[in-house]
Amino acid sequence: MRYDLNLLPIFVALMEERSVTRAAQRLGITQPALSNALARLRTTMRDPLFIRERYGVRPTQMAEELAPVIAAALARLDDAILGQQDFDPGQAVRLFTIAPNSYVEFVLAPAIVTRLRERAPGIKLRLMPFGTDLTETGVMSGDTAMVLGRIVDPPDNLVVQHLMDEGLSCVVRADHPEIGEAISREQYERLRHVNVLPPGRLRAGLFQALDQRGLRREVAVSVTHFLAVPEMVAATDYCATLPNLICRHLTRDPRLKVLSAPVDLGTFPVQMGWHVRYRQDPAHRWLRALIAEVAAEVAA
Repeated sequence: MRYDLNLLPIFVALMEERSVTRAAQRLGITQPALSNALARLRTTMRDPLFIRERYGVRPTQMAEELAPVIAAALARLDDAILGQQDFDPGQAVRLFTIAPNSYVEFVLAPAIVTRLRERAPGIKLRLMPFGTDLTETGVMSGDTAMVLGRIVDPPDNLVVQHLMDEGLSCVVRADHPEIGEAISREQYERLRHVNVLPPGRLRAGLFQALDQRGLRREVAVSVTHFLAVPEMVAATDYCATLPNLICRHLTRDPRLKVLSAPVDLGTFPVQMGWHVRYRQDPAHRWLRALIAEVAAEVAA
């Protein structure tokens, strides 16, 4: 039996998108063209493969069994072809879309952009939010080059690399009437707090760390980005618990003072994740190496 290899990316797109409309948009073809391709797939495999439901399509058992085999085969094909290509960062003209969480955008993105300007001035970055749903970032479909942040329960088609570990400290205003050069557990629990609710998993990590150590915290106000915290803390008697590298920036603000947390709150990982199809792509490998280099230097 002859197999049409052009049908395999369509199968993968349907598996990952679970929608004929989104799969067609991702592949840049019309819905009728995708439906015709799906009909040929069904004939070849002798199985419906995808069952239409109210909000998309559901893969059959055969499709679920075929998915990892087909994805691995396409990844190996990509590796063989892309691995032979050369990449010259100094001459490259290219746009990469990446999805950092708000922590990475604050701490690492400026250094990444600076390094790109020095080594690959023709490469541009487009940053989009890294939310709680990896599907929305486009990394699971390969439309986004990578996600940067804390990656929980990654799917099989996502490769995850650990970049660094980060700890937590406290920030209050410099002339706080109750807090001197250290903050006790009792003071921490008595104060009211500014909480950061960024898209992603850091919020869950902090709440879990506090709960595991039996440390109570009364949240007075929640903000959506780390950039809002300095103004909020400087104008109140509130406290904020923030990643150490963000606190390092805040030590330059004379209105604020950074203190060790009253108990060791542990660390959380900062990770980079990308679609398996980019595993051997020379341009993607170069960009990932640059980001890992920057992360190591910033965390040192």
